Amino acid sequence: MSQTSIERLREYLAQLPPQSQALLMREFERALERGQDTAVATLVLEQLRKIVRKTEAEQAAPPRTDDLSRLLFQPLEPFLVDAGVPVRVGQVRRSSLHPIWQWLGRDGAPAKVNEFEATLACLPSTDNAGQIDALALKLQAVASDAIAELIGPGGGDKSRALARVGPPNVIEDLYSIGAVLGVREAMATLGEKLPRFLRAFGDSQIASVTAALNIPALQTPQMLPFALSMVIQRMTAPWQIIRLAVKIAASDDEIRVAATPYGVAVTIALHDLSCLAAILRMDIKRGRFDTVADNLKALHDGVRGLRTELDLRNDSAWGKQLTSIRADISNALQSEIDSVPGRVRRILRQRAEKDIPPGARVDSTEVEEAAALIDFVATCRNYASELAINEVTLRTFSDLQQYVERSTESLVQSLRAADHKVRTYRQQQVQAAIRFCEVLFGDDYASLMSRAAENALTGERKSSRAS
Repeated sequence: MSQTSIERLREYLAQLPPQSQALLMREFERALERGQDTAVATLVLEQLRKIVRKTEAEQAAPPRTDDLSRLLFQPLEPFLVDAGVPVRVGQVRRSSLHPIWQWLGRDGAPAKVNEFEATLACLPSTDNAGQIDALALKLQAVASDAIAELIGPGGGDKSRALARVGPPNVIEDLYSIGAVLGVREAMATLGEKLPRFLRAFGDSQIASVTAALNIPALQTPQMLPFALSMVIQRMTAPWQIIRLAVKIAASDDEIRVAATPYGVAVTIALHDLSCLAAILRMDIKRGRFDTVADNLKALHDGVRGLRTELDLRNDSAWGKQLTSIRADISNALQSEIDSVPGRVRRILRQRAEKDIPPGARVDSTEVEEAAALIDFVATCRNYASELAINEVTLRTFSDLQQYVERSTESLVQSLRAADHKVRTYRQQQVQAAIRFCEVLFGDDYASLMSRAAENALTGERKSSRAS
């Protein structure tokens, strides 16, 4: 076969879907095993294997980035927040990156950006990690200088130049982005010095973190929040960042703590607790209870930690913010807790047989949602005192226990004399009640009631046959 024909064959085979290529390979391998058409099979297999090996090599190679903006903003990744999330000190809106990148290529340093794009395009497709890192560092230095020049002292022209970057929130982030890029090496050094995980934050951990933070470039009012944010990301209990501020102030008095640069750690902790409370409210509203226990524990520990480790005044800004967070959590939890008994009663209410329509069924989804809510109330008991929901939680849980216990026994008894037209519905009610017993009283009691229900059905059937 000529070289042109082989190239055409390769092009045709390369256009086939991967599944078709694999099928062809299997068929030609079988043909070779049978000794049929060995010349054709060998030729096609050879081309197919070349195509597959090339594809696998391309997939295994590190992804080649064509996006210079990703290289530029890489040091900001730990501090980015998505749209809709309130931004605090030490954070940057992800949505601000694109307009700033556009400004850099249009007004900030267009010649340099074009040069970097050309350099990146000429790099080899593999084994270029070191070259890309070096290119990224140069690009970050250029961007930092361009931002510093833009935000430096100036008159009306400077204001118009800033307006070309984007709206006020982008300008606000521009200052932070320029600051982080300007100390990118110091931030990288901090990341290397910090432990990967801070499961505890006692005296020894505080000492090591304080030493790691002792980098002059990171001690400025603008950069310290970003440095603390990096520490927080390594912590199992982020609220404990306030211990750094207490240690620096050598006092738990909020006035003395606020007077130190590290007082911003308390502001950060309060903001993050407020965001976590908002997430909890949203999860409860959407009926997503899988993460509620973890969020409740984090909120409970954070609120208790701030109240016990800081001497906060009720009329201070920090004190009012913590009180507001507790009130928000309490209102969200109390509203949901109050709704649980009604949902359980709707499922277990023992209606007269004449009021049960033919084909009536208990919605299994509703049962599981109610069981999740009962478990939610049980979880709230562990954190009720600190989150100001002690009374409503204890009362609701006690009422649920009493009601479900009485209803389960009554429903089991109703199975003995239930008419065959409503027996299926009664059985489903009993199953729902046993599911609730499992959450409220444990597996042993649920198993006991399950056996009682089976005995009630068996006894009913025996009496029917005897009559």
